[in-house]
Amino acid sequence: QVQLVESGGGLAQLGGSLRLSCAASGSIFSSYAMGWYRQAPGEQRELVARITSGGSTNYADSVKGRFTISRDNAKNTVYLQMNTLKPEDTAVYNCNAARMVGGSFYNYWGQGTQVTVSS
Repeated sequence: QVQLVESGGGLAQLGGSLRLSCAASGSIFSSYAMGWYRQAPGEQRELVARITSGGSTNYADSVKGRFTISRDNAKNTVYLQMNTLKPEDTAVYNCNAARMVGGSFYNYWGQGTQVTVSS
């Protein structure tokens, strides 16, 4: 099993930058696809960015070109570099680890970190 701890959230100004970190423990980090999700007040949780164990990435259209997901398997950590922040990026950001083993799906979540972007 995987335990995930996010950090790096906080308050940023419009156009500013933040870098979120997600530290994993308890399992083999490199075997998991890692993702960042966010949920704004009154809205559904959405996928922001995802990176597979092989390094392939995908992004929500709203963040593509502004956000970059990366992973450091040696440190068991995944990052989300957020640039050119907008007020609509304000949300609780959660780290996710997912893995398929045979017919079984394993899915783990961190506690979340708040990102607030002022206008």
